[in-house]
Formats: sequence, C-alpha cells, structure tokens
Amino acid sequence: MTLARRTFLELAAGAGALAVVRMARAQDFPTRTVTMIVPFAPGGGTDVAARIVGEHMARTLGQQVIVENVPGAGGATGSVRAMRALPDGHTILMGQMGTHAAAVALNPNLPYKPDADFAPVGLVVDQAVVIVGRKQLPANDLKELVAYLKANADKLNMSHAGVGSITHFTCLLLNSLVGARPTLVPFNGAGPAMTAVVAGQVDYMCDVIPGVVQQVKGGTIKAFAIGTPERNPALPNVPTAKEAGLPGFQAAAWFALFAPKATPAPILDRLTGALDRALDDERVRRRLIELGCDIPGKDRRGQQGLANLVTSEIARWTPIIKGAS
Repeated sequence: MTLARRTFLELAAGAGALAVVRMARAQDFPTRTVTMIVPFAPGGGTDVAARIVGEHMARTLGQQVIVENVPGAGGATGSVRAMRALPDGHTILMGQMGTHAAAVALNPNLPYKPDADFAPVGLVVDQAVVIVGRKQLPANDLKELVAYLKANADKLNMSHAGVGSITHFTCLLLNSLVGARPTLVPFNGAGPAMTAVVAGQVDYMCDVIPGVVQQVKGGTIKAFAIGTPERNPALPNVPTAKEAGLPGFQAAAWFALFAPKATPAPILDRLTGALDRALDDERVRRRLIELGCDIPGKDRRGQQGLANLVTSEIARWTPIIKGAS
C-alpha cells in the first residue's frame, strides 16, 4: 500500500468516524436547555410569538426552552449572537421580516447575511401591522390622522424599535405615502415603544397586532387602520388602510425560527418537527389567534419554504424601503 493510499484511507476513516459522532449527537438532541434568542425587549410581537411556541416546543423536545431577550441595533445585536452560537441546536433565533429582510436595505453595514448565515427552521406566524396613536391625538380616523401629520409634521414624533425593525420601516412607508417627516424616536423593542405611546410621550407608531390588541380594547391608544387586505377578527372595528383611504399602506409581518449556519440536518429536522407540532396544537393556535396572529398552513411551513421566503422578501422590501427613506 502506497503512502498516499494509506493517508487517503486514514482521512476517509476519520471523516466517517466524525460523521458517526455528529449523527449520534443529533440523535441525542437536545441534551440541555434550548435558548431561543429574541433580538428585542420583552413585550413586543417577536417576544410574544417566541414565548407561546417555545412553551409547547419544550414539551416535544423534552428540555426547557428559555427566551433570552437580546435587544439592540434594530434586532442586529441578538441576531449576531445567534449567528455566532455553536451550531448544535441549543441556541436558536426568533427572527422576523425586519431582521431577515428589511435590515438588508436599511443597514449597509449589517454584520450578517440573512439568507446565508442562518439555517432556516420554519415560519411561525404572520402578524398584521396597525397604525396607532396616543389617546390624546385630535385625529379620530385615518383621514384625519393623515391631515394632522401633514399639518404638524415638524412637531410630531414617531416611536419605533430601532432602525431595521418592523415598527421602523413600516412607518417609513406610511410617512412616505402621506409626506410626513416626524422626529423618529428609537427604543430597544416594540414593547417600550408602545409604552411611550400609551404614556403620551410620543404621538404615533406602527406596530404588529399582538402588541396593540389589549391597548386598543382598553382604550389607552387609538387605532387608525390595519395594513392587510381584510379586517382582523381580533380588532373587527379597525378598518383596513384601503377602506380608510390609504390603499398603498399594505404591511403584514412574518416571524420565523432560525438556527446558526452548519447546524446538522437531523437537529434542524427535530426543531422543525417541534415547531410544527406547536402550530397544530389547539391551545397554541387559540392563544395566537386571540392576539390577531395568522398561523401559516402546512404548505408554507418548513425549512425550504422559509429559505425561499427570506430571499423573496429581501428582493421585495429593498426597493420599497429605498424609495421611502
């Protein structure tokens, strides 16, 4: 046997052994607590979705799933932490349309590539975006709000969860449509941004529906329109933007689970399966629907579907955001 042949066989044997070890680890997964990173402060739509599905996934996986809020930089801080985590499935990310689509256009120095640096696990929910304002605003419907924004643009302020967040770029779209240029006030998450609206410290914002349902029903804020083609059962009295006279405001956000790149396929499959079971659970579905979420059908779930969604959403939002900025 030549030296070259012996070396080749030794390398092949080593690679085979390593593959067996990795397969064994994948079959044992998870061996400890799974951390689900939410790249925003507690209380927003990303956080709510993570906690609801994470609770059920823990039962399927046989290990605790804890939510870790890592806010900052419009979701980039937490996303980077997830990207750099060991690719063994024990750290996953609740990403969304902001962190994994819009951020590409909004942040030229984004420290990750949404379509290359993560392994998709699956789509979790869709959430409609609602235009809301502080209770004391003189406007009582969308037409009055548009007129008020145009007349007082230099005096008004708008809260958001950081550059690149859903609350940021969807309201950029609104401002572009009506010609408003308010002062933008950033927070570490949609929860704190909404708290400022409730307190009357800022005038308006655009937020996903789980973050506004209780506030609207409690009368602590005003809801002017929802950015979907149809009204939402959770807020049946809130008109669509088209009904209210602003058809160009079409905005609904998606939220999804991602793992670090190079996470083994068997581990991804286990996570995807646990997520799928959570979305089929009646209690989970009821909780999400009560908050106004839309649960994706089987045809939209899974790893490849999410990979395709990320690619298409980057292409879709890039020209919109550049035109609105």
